[in-house]
Amino acid sequence: MNTNEIRKKYLEFFKKRGHSVISSASLLPENDSTTLFTGSGMQPLLPYLLGEKHPEGTRIADSQKCFRAEDIEEVGDNRHTTFFEMLGNWSLGDYWKEDQLKWFFDFLTQEIGISKDRLWVTCFEGDDALNLSKDTESVKIWQELGIPKERIYFYGAEKNWWSRAGVPSHMPTGEPGGPDSEMFYEFTSVEHDDAFGKECHPNCDCGRFMEIGNSVFMQYIKQESSSFKELEQKNVDFGGGLERIVAAANDNPDIFEIDIFAPIIKELEKCSDKLYTDIKLQKSFRIIADHIRGAVFMVGDGVLPSNTESGYVLRRLLRRCVRHMDVIGVGENILHTLVAKIAQAYADEYPTLLKKQEIIIQEIQKEEQKFKETLSKGLREFEKRLQKGSITGEDVFTLYTSYGFPQELTRELVEERGAEIVGDSSELFREHREISKKGAEQKFKGGLADHDEMSVKYHTATHLLQSALREVLGDQVYQKGSNITGERLRFDFSHDTKMTDEEKQKVEDIVNQKIREGLEVSYEDLALEEAEKLGAIGLFGEKYGDLVRVYKIGDYSLEYCGGPHVKNTSELGNFKIKKESAVSAGVRRIKAIF
Repeated sequence: MNTNEIRKKYLEFFKKRGHSVISSASLLPENDSTTLFTGSGMQPLLPYLLGEKHPEGTRIADSQKCFRAEDIEEVGDNRHTTFFEMLGNWSLGDYWKEDQLKWFFDFLTQEIGISKDRLWVTCFEGDDALNLSKDTESVKIWQELGIPKERIYFYGAEKNWWSRAGVPSHMPTGEPGGPDSEMFYEFTSVEHDDAFGKECHPNCDCGRFMEIGNSVFMQYIKQESSSFKELEQKNVDFGGGLERIVAAANDNPDIFEIDIFAPIIKELEKCSDKLYTDIKLQKSFRIIADHIRGAVFMVGDGVLPSNTESGYVLRRLLRRCVRHMDVIGVGENILHTLVAKIAQAYADEYPTLLKKQEIIIQEIQKEEQKFKETLSKGLREFEKRLQKGSITGEDVFTLYTSYGFPQELTRELVEERGAEIVGDSSELFREHREISKKGAEQKFKGGLADHDEMSVKYHTATHLLQSALREVLGDQVYQKGSNITGERLRFDFSHDTKMTDEEKQKVEDIVNQKIREGLEVSYEDLALEEAEKLGAIGLFGEKYGDLVRVYKIGDYSLEYCGGPHVKNTSELGNFKIKKESAVSAGVRRIKAIF
C-alpha cells in the first residue's frame, strides 16, 4: 500500500467514528516562540488538550507535517527522518482507552492488513513512590484484542509516560500528564544484534522493532503535595508516524524504500549512475532523500535559507545534500530538479507545493550553486590539513571563516575519516555564536504557544494590523504567517511592492486609532459557510473545517483564529512599525512593537 492510500484510509476511518478531520498546521508554529518547528501532531493542539474548547468538537483527526531538527545527525539509517507526517486522533474529554486502543488495532489489522502476530505493545509499569498505578487497564484491552502477554512489555516513565515537563517527578504543580501505550511492528527478517544487548525487546535499537504508534492517556494532574489526582476531563492523544506505518504495511524495515521516496531515489540513481543498494553509498542516498524533502516543505511554508533560526536549519539541510551529492558522484547541480518529483508525489494532500514549485526551485537552486563552490574549495583545504594526521580547532575555525566551510560539516568529515579534532575552537567562534548557535537544533523542547500577557497583546494587534493593511493597500492583502514573542510581533502578508513611508505611517495611525477607540474583542464558533457570508478572513491558503472560531474586534476586524486575545483594544499600547521588508516574491514582512 502506498502513502497516500494509507493516509486517506486513516482519516476516513476516524471520520466514520465521529472525528472532524482538520488540515495540517504549518511547519512554522503560529504565535509560538518556544520552538522553531512543529515537531509533533500534538503541538498545534496543546491548548485544546489543556482545556480550551476546540471549535470542531471533542473528536479530532489529522495528518500533521512535522520536522525535528534534533534528528539531523540520526538520518542515514533505515528509519530516521527529519521531516515526517504524524497521523493523529484526539479525544477531548470524549472516548477513553477501550475505544482508542481497539480503533487503532482495527485500523492496522482490518483496514491496511497488518498481521496482529507482528504487533507488540508497551505499557506504563507504574511508580510506587508517586502512587501512580500500573496500567493494567490497557494490558487487559490489548489481550482481549488478541495480543498475548508475552508480546506486552512494561517500561517506566522514561518510555511510557507523557507530560510537557517529562517524567512525573519533573512535573510542576498543576501540570497534566499520563501513561501512554506504544505499538511496535516486528520485522522478522531482521536478526537481533547482540551489540544492543543480550535480549531483544520492543525498545531495542537493533532494528527488529519499529514504533508505529503511541496512545497517550492524559489522566492525571499534579497537586501541590506532589501527589496526583485524576483529571476531570481525560484526553486521548494518538500519534503514529505515517512513513513508518507504510513501511510496516509493506513489511519492509527500510523507510526509504516506501513509495514516497521512490521518485527521489530513482532520480539520484539516474544522475549518479550508482545504485541505492550499494551499501557504501546508501547513507548518502538516504540523507539526500530526507533532507531535500524536508527542504521543499520548509520553503513551501515560508522558510528561506539564512544564518539564523529556521533559515539556518534549512541551509544546513541543503548543504548536507550538496555534500552527499558529491559523495555519490553527481557533479552538476541537479538538487533543485528533485523539487518537481516531491511536489507531484504530494500533489493531492499538499497542493500548495505545486503552486509554489517555481519559488521553491529558485531558492534551492541559489543555495545549491552558492554552496557547491564553497564545498569544492573547502574539501580541498580540508584534505590538505588532514594530511597532517589531525584537524585542529584552529583548522575548524579557519575552514569556516576563510572558506565558508561549516564547522559541523568539518566535524562530520573528521568522524567519517576516523580522525580527531585536536584543541578547542570555542573561543575562536565566540564572535560567531549568533550564527552558529541558533540554527542547528530547536531552541526549546515543548510546543505550547507562549500565552503571556505581552504575547497575547501582540497577537491581538496582528488582527488590527491585517485590517489596516487591507484598508491601505487593498483587499488582495492576506496574512501569510506570523511569529509572536513577548518583545515584538512579526507579520507576513501578500503584497508585491515595498511599502512607502506614507503607507506605513497610515497603517500605524489606523491601528493606534482602533486601540484608542477601546473596541471590544469577542469570539463566536460558527459554521464555515456562515463565517464566510459574514466576510471573515483567515490564513491565506489554509483549509478550514466545517466549524470555525471567529474573533471580532468591534466592527473593524473579523478573522478565523484560535486565540488568545485581550478583551478590549484599550489594553494595548502605542503601536509602532519598526521594519518592513521582503520575505520572498510577493510576500512582505512587518516587525512592530508597542
